[in-house]
Amino acid sequence: MNFKTIGLVIGREYNTRVRKKSFLILTFVVPILFAAMMVLPSLIMLNTKEKTKEVAVVDQSGIVMPFLENGQAANWYDYSTEDPEELKGRLDELGKDILVVISPLDSASSVSVATYSTKPAGVDFAESLSGRVSDAVEDYRIKSYNIKGLDEILSNVKARIHVQEFTLGEDGKETISESGIFMIISMVLGMLIYIFVAMFSGMVMGSVIEEKSSRVVEVLVSSVKSIDLMFGKIIGVALVALTQFALWIVLTLAIVGIGGAAFGPKLLQKMQGSDAMEQTAQMAAMGTGFNIQDAVATMEDSGLKTILTTLGNIHWGQLIIAFLVYFVLGYLLYASLFAAVGSAVENESDSQQLQLPITIPLIIGFFIALMAMRNPYSQVVWWGSMIPFTSPIVMLARIPYGVPGWELILSVAILIATFALCAWASAKIYRAGILIFGKKSTWADLWKWLKQK
Repeated sequence: MNFKTIGLVIGREYNTRVRKKSFLILTFVVPILFAAMMVLPSLIMLNTKEKTKEVAVVDQSGIVMPFLENGQAANWYDYSTEDPEELKGRLDELGKDILVVISPLDSASSVSVATYSTKPAGVDFAESLSGRVSDAVEDYRIKSYNIKGLDEILSNVKARIHVQEFTLGEDGKETISESGIFMIISMVLGMLIYIFVAMFSGMVMGSVIEEKSSRVVEVLVSSVKSIDLMFGKIIGVALVALTQFALWIVLTLAIVGIGGAAFGPKLLQKMQGSDAMEQTAQMAAMGTGFNIQDAVATMEDSGLKTILTTLGNIHWGQLIIAFLVYFVLGYLLYASLFAAVGSAVENESDSQQLQLPITIPLIIGFFIALMAMRNPYSQVVWWGSMIPFTSPIVMLARIPYGVPGWELILSVAILIATFALCAWASAKIYRAGILIFGKKSTWADLWKWLKQK
């Protein structure tokens, strides 16, 4: 390999890509999207005010209506003395959005509930109604025991305990930790590595295919060795990726900082009420299966101090260095493989069959990383962090929970060795495939080129 020639190729690839309109557009659009993802959900939840529902109630049980208190979500009107069938056809006339019919108490001291409306009532309304009716039935059952002071006894018996987590270091020092924080960081890191490695490796393949289909590569290989051209292209795109990534971080932080200064005070003021607290908890619990009330209690019990302490106890230096190392090595590994695939085809549609076996390990690594968020010490996750085709994603998902130094060293060593082997094999395939035109290559062709001396 001629390092001077590789440097020239790197410079050409870098300058060509950073001057493209697509690079400039992505550089400025993506930070806006990232900032929007961070800020907009809170703004939407806190500023979206749903129209208060007007609800007619036929309470045939006689126990539920006292528990239906008017609020921001709904106003409740007692129509228990009227016929439900007649009310169904008079909702618009009465100016009501929903009719709720509660059956008489059955032998098990329970009721059934049905709602009727011209438009779907929505999940939130159904859950709220279910909770209020359940409270009414529970209250009726408790009172049926005729035990003096039973309400107070049950109130005193109920408890909600928050588990405060501590991690013991090798020196026995205790540090506060919050698994939820680790899970979020793990998820974000795993997704970033997966997206960036896939995106920029695919960029290398696209560049190779573009030069081959336009026959520019014939001119290039007449003065540059194919192996120098391949590595120059890979490293050049890597530098473009790091430049764009750094710009994304700076611009995203700048946009979020400006947005926080502009809207932060107003946002904090709106979050003072309990409704805003519950909305924030609902956002945090969305998709996790947690109960909203438990989420609110967790936020109140753990508090901002625990979250900040947990963030402060994370080894950010190790995390950032590991991210850069695994991003670079993961990119180099997959970029060399994608470059080999790109050299074997003349258009992107022909590459689908050849690149599928390469992308499958990347996808598997992403799914193992999702497992690592909940069980970072399982055998599957451990092996996923050692196997080089999945380790860039899985190991990044494990690091926030703490990984022994020897495991990091072993994982990186295996990844470097695998990259060297794959780069050597890809260079042989690239050298043969880059000058073959008019033929749809198969895996058998790639194997034949690999065995050529």
